[in-house]
This record gives sequence, C-alpha cells and structure tokens, in this order.
Amino acid sequence: MNTTFKGFRRKDGGIGIRNHVLVLPTVSCVNRVALDVAMKTGAMTFSHPYGCTFDAIENTTTEDTFIGHGLHPNVGAVLVLSLGCETASAQRIADAIAKSGKPVETLVVQLGGGARATGQTGIARVRAFQEALEKEPQDDGDLSELLIGLECGSSDAFSGLTANPAVGEAADIIVGYGGTVILSEITEMVGAEHALWKRGKTEEVQRKLMALIKEYEIELSMTTEDDSGIFISPGNIKGGLTTIEEKSLGCIHKAGTTPVVQVVGYGERPTEKGVVIMDTPGFDISSVTGKVSAGAHMVLFTTGKGTPTGSAVAPVAKISSNNEIFRSLADDIDLSAGDILDGSKTLPQVGLEIVDLVMRIARGSEVKAEYFNVQEFAIPNVSVLRKEVIHRKLAELNDLRFMK
Repeated sequence: MNTTFKGFRRKDGGIGIRNHVLVLPTVSCVNRVALDVAMKTGAMTFSHPYGCTFDAIENTTTEDTFIGHGLHPNVGAVLVLSLGCETASAQRIADAIAKSGKPVETLVVQLGGGARATGQTGIARVRAFQEALEKEPQDDGDLSELLIGLECGSSDAFSGLTANPAVGEAADIIVGYGGTVILSEITEMVGAEHALWKRGKTEEVQRKLMALIKEYEIELSMTTEDDSGIFISPGNIKGGLTTIEEKSLGCIHKAGTTPVVQVVGYGERPTEKGVVIMDTPGFDISSVTGKVSAGAHMVLFTTGKGTPTGSAVAPVAKISSNNEIFRSLADDIDLSAGDILDGSKTLPQVGLEIVDLVMRIARGSEVKAEYFNVQEFAIPNVSVLRKEVIHRKLAELNDLRFMK
C-alpha cells in the first residue's frame, strides 16, 4: 500500500494536507466581517456565538480552541479579527499562534475605522498571505504522520453493524502503519466502558478513561425527562437505536481493536501514537471541533441518517451505514458501507476502501463538505456549577470500580 502524499511542512515539524489562510473571528460581533473577507478571498473562516463571557473557565476554553485552530497543520497563515472589547484575548490568541513560526496578523474593528474599513484591510492582508503560501514547496508526508478524528452522528441501527466497524477496520490499518486516531464523545461510551477499559495500555490510561465515563454517567443521572434527549436523540430512536448502551457499543467500534494509548482533554493535542480518547460531549459539532483543535488532519464521520457537517480547516468525510442514505444524500455522503448489509462486500473490504479514501484526501481530493464549503464550529457548554456537582458526586464514590 502506498502511504505517501505531498503536504505542507510546518516550522514545528508537522505536515498539513491543506494550506489554508484562516480568518479567525475572536467574538461573534465580527463574524460578518470575517465572512466577507473569506468570501472575497477564498480564505477559510467560521461563525460562532462565543468570545464574550465572564466565566473564566469558558473564556479560556474558547481562547484555547481558537488557538488550536490557528495552530492546525492545515493552516498556513492566520488573520485574527477582533472587535476590541471582548473577553477573549486577541493578543493571547495571536501570540500563541505566532510562537509556532506561522505568519499571523491581528486587526481590531474598533481601531481600524469600523467593519467595512477593517474588512478591506483584511482582504489585502489575506491576499498577501495567499501569495506567500503559493510559493511554498511541498514536502513528502506519510500516513504515519496523520492524526485522524473518528466521529458518528445521526446514527441508526445499522451504524454499529456496518459503518462504525468498517471505520474500525480502517483504524487498525492506520494505527498499524504508525498513524493516530482519536475517538471522542464520552457520553457514547457509557455502557461500553468494560470493553474500552480492557484496551487501556496502562493503569493510568484505564483510570483516566473510567473517571471520564463516570463523570458523564453522573451527568446522565442528573438529567430530567425534558433533557434526556441530550444523550440519545429522537433521530437515533427513529433510526432503530433503543438505549444509550446500544448506541455506545456501536460507537466504540470506530476505534478498532488496538490498545488505547492516551486519554486527553478537550482540544488537547495527543503526544502518543495509536488510539487516543478525547473528552468531548456527544454533540457532533463540538466533538468535531475539539478533535480539529487538537490537530486532526481530517475526520471520518459515520452516519445512518445523514448530515452535511464540516470544518473550516479539516476535511470531514461522511460514511453512511446504508446505501439508501448514500443515494438520497449524494451531495453530503462520501462513501457508503451499505454493501456490507447485502453481502456484496465484507467489513475488511470496506475498511480498505476507507483507508484509500483517507489517502486520497491527504493527496488533495475534496470531500463533499469541503466542496460545498460547510464550515461549523462549537465548543462544549457545560456550566461550571454543574461540573462542580458532578465532581462532588464523583469524589463521594471514593474509588472507581474497574471491570476486569
């Protein structure tokens, strides 16, 4: 198997499979300015409702996630766009990105003559970045250098039978070649912790994993009938899933069978190679955002009922669990695992097809979300008070009961 591609070598040693200029709005008030600049230059951006909060933890998470996107290997240069009075610090964001050696500039609307004038300045800055990036030579990259996010959303009863285990087959191949995959959505591990715990490479990994799952299990116990849909959605139920455990046992198939080598926080960049688990909620957009913030070059997103989800800086490839959705949502789905259902293909065969898709994406092939310019962004929204209650209840348990 040819596992090489041509990419964009960064000063920190990493390699990108895209060479984007990112226009990064630090607060929702300048979303429109950022969008105008991006539309007129072809740069990447995303709109969001964040950037001004008096919750210190939430503010830090917001800044760190912005920084992660600026540091992403698929980004060659960054224009930080600020209003000027938000709590998210444009200075901290720009400084952190600049430390990587990546070109960064900051524009402040309140100091730049307003939205239109700042937008015109931003267009000129972005075009200068693009001109410089076009002159950069490409370098040889390998599958072993890739970090690949694994996601599922709008799942159905077939997801755990076809698409998820097929991605798991691909994950085993990717890890076998020295690559790294990230499994997230801790809410969708509740009920499957016994299977994941056995795969923990070390006792520390096992403990971190069980602590995370226990936190979300406590949060689940705190939900009411009105908000129970945050763990299993009406669409999941309509698609044939009946319990959280059933959803979880299907979800974890995406990570294949190799050992879990590390557990990381939201948006935290892995330092180990292999299967990594990240602390994210089950909401697709915030889960994908966390993995992209950690540097995932691309995301393999399985779906039973279909979704157009995408990211501003990383390709998000959709893999359907059935052929009906693949045909009816042809503009959104990149590959179908539905042939497994009728017996015309095996799981290993589709797994190889997914690895081939990964390499084609690394070599520049656009996924549907890229072609249609789907650019979404969200971060977790769990109140500090709710987290404190969860941590108190967790402490009351004294120790974690591991399943052996």
